[in-house]
Amino acid sequence: MMDAPAPDAKAFERVAEETRDAFPAPFAGLAAEVRLTVEEWPSETLMSELEIGDASDLTGLYEGVPLTERSVEWPEPPSQVTLFRRPILDEWAAREDVSLRALIAHVTVHEFAHHFGWSDDDIARIDRWWE
Repeated sequence: MMDAPAPDAKAFERVAEETRDAFPAPFAGLAAEVRLTVEEWPSETLMSELEIGDASDLTGLYEGVPLTERSVEWPEPPSQVTLFRRPILDEWAAREDVSLRALIAHVTVHEFAHHFGWSDDDIARIDRWWE
């Protein structure tokens, strides 16, 4: 019996969009401006900039200025959330205790939390996902 192929980037994007669409008010409106993309792997340049040695360690990235740091006098370029498909698949395969859909949704919510101004420490205090 042949294993099913891993979901492609479009399937990841659909789950991420559905996750964003389910955000409650006021987060849904605040998240609408963020561009959402899926890439296979983080680039070597990005890994170097972030000082991360293993590309599998980066499942998602928020790029932009968090809402809590914006000024009305300084227009911001659009923010972006990027999910990295292969690192998410690798983590999912290693964990064996969560559905792929739930993991994609979790990474999506985590990255949007940065858009809303939450730090990794803030998120960790509320979300004990990795324990």
